[in-house]
Amino acid sequence: MSDMQPYQGDPYGRPYTPPQQHWQGGPQYPPYGAQPIYIQAPPTSGYATASLVFGILGVVGGWCAFGIPCVLAVLFGHIALVETKSGRKGGRGMAIAGLILGYVVVIPAVALAVMMFGGSILDAGTN
Repeated sequence: MSDMQPYQGDPYGRPYTPPQQHWQGGPQYPPYGAQPIYIQAPPTSGYATASLVFGILGVVGGWCAFGIPCVLAVLFGHIALVETKSGRKGGRGMAIAGLILGYVVVIPAVALAVMMFGGSILDAGTN
């Protein structure tokens, strides 16, 4: 007789094969000595953060505050660009966003001031 008897409940007469045994070892760990590498990002520039905050404040309420937050956003944005150029500090994107938001209000304000004061000077000279 052979070890493999047909399975009694199998209508096709296939032999019974026991399920495969799988390795039941312990948990798998990385090889000894392999240490994870952590890369620390550079600190964010405070001027970049201030530029973005003043840029948002200037766009939201810059006309009420005479554009002062926007002027500060532009000033701090340029300082932050110089500070982040070397790569020792992060936040270059925040500095650029603060500059854009600051210039969105400063440029029309300057153009409006030139038209108002320039027009009044020209008008005063003709009378």
